Amino acid sequence: MFSKSRINEPGSPKADGDKPKTPEAPVTKSSMDFSAASPKGKAAASVLSSDLTVVGNLRTTGDIQVEGTVEGDIRAHLLTVGESATIRGEIVADDIVVNGRVIGRVRGLKVRLTATARVEGDIIHKTIAIESGAHFEGSVQRQEDPLATGRSASAAGTVPPFPPGPVGGEG
Repeated sequence: MFSKSRINEPGSPKADGDKPKTPEAPVTKSSMDFSAASPKGKAAASVLSSDLTVVGNLRTTGDIQVEGTVEGDIRAHLLTVGESATIRGEIVADDIVVNGRVIGRVRGLKVRLTATARVEGDIIHKTIAIESGAHFEGSVQRQEDPLATGRSASAAGTVPPFPPGPVGGEG
């Protein structure tokens, strides 16, 4: 990499003053070039850093990677919950990967709980994968289209299998 840069630079390849500058130009250029990270014009994922706390709901048609704390609901295309992240609220996405902590309902077409995941809440999914070591407290329900269900439909999933009231006859 250095020899290529020196060949393209005017002047002597032995100039010591150019050595610190040559690595900077390619690094700056590559960090500004988003085409490799976002093929076909798709925007890069939004990242919420580990020192960030968001109070409120987040909604996007793109991708979100959460490393910090979110107190509210999240809707996205792809949601990645980092190992250091904590989400208190409902998360809804086409694809959900949980590496950190979620306290609330999880609804997704594809849901994956990694070995470091901690989920306290119900999961409504089309497909699910739970790695060994993941901690999960709640119920799991498969639905053909878990994104179409709202709070009222998901509450219907908690209806007991029998109608409320006494079991058996009146007498």
